[in-house]
Amino acid sequence: MCGIVAILNPKEETKSLRAKAIKLAKTVRHRGPDWSGLYINDNAILAHERLAIVGVDSGAQPLKAVDCVLAVNGEIYNHTELRHTKLNHMYEFKTHSDCEVILYLYKEYGVDFLNDLNGIFAFVLHDEKTGDNLIARDPIGVIPLYYGYDKAGNLYVASEMKALIDCEEVHEFPPGSYMHKGIIKKYYQPDWSKNQPQIPCDYSALANSLSAAVKRQLMCDVPFGLLISGGVDSSIIAALAAKYARTRVESYGEKAWWPQLHSFSVGLEGAPDFHYAKIVADAIGSIHHEVHFTLQEGIDALSDVIYHTETFDTTTIRASTPMFIMARKIKSYGIKMVLSGEGADEIFGGYLYFHKAPNPAEFYQETVRKISKLHLYDCLRANKSMASWGVEARVPFLDLEFIEYAMNIRPEDKMIINGKMEKQILRDSFKGLIPEAVLFRQKEQFSDGVGYSWIDGIKKIAEQEISDKQMSEAKNKFPIKTPRTKEDYLYRELWAQHFPEQCLDCVAYEPSIACSTPTALKWDKSFENQADPSGRAVANVHEKSIKVLNGVQVKE
Repeated sequence: MCGIVAILNPKEETKSLRAKAIKLAKTVRHRGPDWSGLYINDNAILAHERLAIVGVDSGAQPLKAVDCVLAVNGEIYNHTELRHTKLNHMYEFKTHSDCEVILYLYKEYGVDFLNDLNGIFAFVLHDEKTGDNLIARDPIGVIPLYYGYDKAGNLYVASEMKALIDCEEVHEFPPGSYMHKGIIKKYYQPDWSKNQPQIPCDYSALANSLSAAVKRQLMCDVPFGLLISGGVDSSIIAALAAKYARTRVESYGEKAWWPQLHSFSVGLEGAPDFHYAKIVADAIGSIHHEVHFTLQEGIDALSDVIYHTETFDTTTIRASTPMFIMARKIKSYGIKMVLSGEGADEIFGGYLYFHKAPNPAEFYQETVRKISKLHLYDCLRANKSMASWGVEARVPFLDLEFIEYAMNIRPEDKMIINGKMEKQILRDSFKGLIPEAVLFRQKEQFSDGVGYSWIDGIKKIAEQEISDKQMSEAKNKFPIKTPRTKEDYLYRELWAQHFPEQCLDCVAYEPSIACSTPTALKWDKSFENQADPSGRAVANVHEKSIKVLNGVQVKE
């Protein structure tokens, strides 16, 4: 994970912009604390703040080759394959960076190579010969990217919008898209997003595809860790990663120089997730760390969390705060990369309101819609919460090859019918990999699993701090994306302390019940009376989790 800032098509001498570029790059240095790099010519300035994970000794950026300069945030998991199958000429690679291949692909194919990349990325490539720039973002939007224009008309591009607050207009760069010659175009338009699939689930193929995705994403030259919430998604990822942890993925059996695999969970004292996370950690043999925080510590962190995540969306802030606290502890162990379980709920219809889906077509359409929104919510949370402390979060469920397989499974096999649980086919594909107490644990929203008193505590604080008068005048103070609850108001006010109004367009703010009010209401009118967006607000679906203590089942 890194931070990039670029100033392109300058309307003034770039020498006069150099100090400004360096200043802006400092605002994203938390994403890349290991090294700083700067490239400047008459047509472009590219600044890079590096988190060294692959090619630690030689991958400093911006990278320069074949008359092109490149600043990248992210990882290209299939870079070795691309070197051998897509390049028609011999190139002398100057680094061990997985991103260097982008320069040569551009040299041979222009912009027509982006669909060949399997990775998470946001990059700016400057062509010194033509003066053209290529800006691109990964298909799902795992890596954040923003752009804006200042008064003079200079184009700014950055990993986070806090580097663009001097711009007169600021926009999120759309996932699966590129900008070339000033025009933004969509390059990622998979068939599964347009046509309802008809292929039955092959449990073995599903398991093998996810296992291959995890192995690909263990491309790493530094110690890595595992996030285990105690839910089925992160637990499967952790168990698969443990199978490959003893050797370096790209070194053909060479032993890893870090001898132990560490895992982490976070919560308030007595949080439901701790019990189940420990079951998984014990099963896979990881050294497990429980990161405890108090309600007050969470409240105290809210301003920092909102500054780093750059949002005031309620469910995102609720879940980002524990993750932000956990990231700092992870960093203290010298770990730079972690594997996480985001994406499974969108692909397999794992949110509890999917129980209400009336037919396969609507179930399928909602999974496609949810994937298209990941960059605004779960991907944003995982990336920015971890990057705030210089840790990279990787998400194997969103590996392109795995998505291609999983999203071509017919929705009938994913639906929650005939006594099935949510994500039943995923659970059935990994029987025996993790203990059944976790494998068949019901979906728990992350902000619930860290302790129900976390959400209840925030709401209580908001009630105390935000008056009824403030709420009655909310429309006047915040006419755009007006807060609906006192908790919303608290987050909105904190956000306004950090960001100007021109950044509002970049913030997702939609009504949310169980993560999807419009669809949830369409499927079941009873949601109209449920004002809280937590997953446990799904009436008649969520059951409080059960843990086993000394052989006795205890409801939490």
